[in-house]
Amino acid sequence: MSFAGQRPSLSMIHKFDAVILGAGAAGLLCAIEAGKRGRRVAVLERGNRAGKKILISGGGRCNFTNLHCRPENFSSANPHFAKSALARYEPAEFIALVEKHRIPYHEKTLGQLFCDRSAEDIVGMLETECRAARVQIILNCSLREVRRANGFIVCTESDEFHAQVLVVATGGLSVPKIGATSLGYDLARQFGLKIQETRPALVPLLLAPNDQKNYCDLAGVSAEVQVSADHTAFREKMLITHRGLSGPAILQISTYWREQSPIRIDLAPGRDFTHAIREAKVRNMDAARSAFQGALPKRFATRWLELHAPPAWNNHALEELERQAHDWVVDPAGTEGYDKAEVTAGGVDTEELSSKTMESRRVPGLFFIGEVVDVTGQLGGFNFQWAWASGAAAGRAL
Repeated sequence: MSFAGQRPSLSMIHKFDAVILGAGAAGLLCAIEAGKRGRRVAVLERGNRAGKKILISGGGRCNFTNLHCRPENFSSANPHFAKSALARYEPAEFIALVEKHRIPYHEKTLGQLFCDRSAEDIVGMLETECRAARVQIILNCSLREVRRANGFIVCTESDEFHAQVLVVATGGLSVPKIGATSLGYDLARQFGLKIQETRPALVPLLLAPNDQKNYCDLAGVSAEVQVSADHTAFREKMLITHRGLSGPAILQISTYWREQSPIRIDLAPGRDFTHAIREAKVRNMDAARSAFQGALPKRFATRWLELHAPPAWNNHALEELERQAHDWVVDPAGTEGYDKAEVTAGGVDTEELSSKTMESRRVPGLFFIGEVVDVTGQLGGFNFQWAWASGAAAGRAL
């Protein structure tokens, strides 16, 4: 596959046991595991720094894993695919590596582990482990061509890298400002592998114009809600933005939402608005506003009632008001796209890969790991755990 221009007439040839494309979380962990087993490994990175996505994750503190990681925390066309790798590289194994390097960390909420200081600690740890395993990380590598000929040949602008094994750890399409490209998917197609359609995930949703008009002047208001789509629900915070909805609950559901389908929002899970109205002995707008403001932020409660208050305050009207508050049906106009997405859903079809090793079933010696594969974790450190687990599975199999 050619990426730009012509192959140079003179190239320096480097021979390795394995070449890994991408110095992100999955690629670096894979390199470490292979290097520890005596493999000669080169990691080629098109950027000027390893681990760029690690550095910006978790607000710069890197939510590097989750204590409660289970296969149910992942979305894929084959929900069973991730089980093998996740079972053979559990959070405890990565935590042990963090503790070996004396990196201070803390649990934030729901099993989410963050660095106390900075994500730089995680990248530094991975680079140190690579050096110890004699892994070569080569930065600023612009790929020109990848071809298969008695192994794999990877051509950059000035060099050729020859290896029996090629590992694609190039990530997805999310956060293009730090260098995300379609390279991994292009390589999969080049070698005849199927791709599950890609889309932004863990991403804010856009409201339709009328809903924007009704709610987006409340940008910054947040509330704990339960949001559901496609038989999946999350109870976390929702945030109103200038263009739509965000916050953990919305980011979570975005992975499961499909275009031209609604999401359903329970604005106050477990709360009974109309009980408070009935108890007030007065059924009018003031009583309703008081009841709603007891469960929702004041500005949002007032706006909701302005838009949904019944014309009369009889029992039937109260029941309908209660139902709407627990089942607000929203038809998103779309997402904020890959610029704001934390990950890419879809990717290399898991039917094409061994769940034990991440090796292609069609092309011996070709591996795909991390975000480029059709496995997407929920918010909270799960995507990093998939990167570590899939990288370890491939690295131990090389």
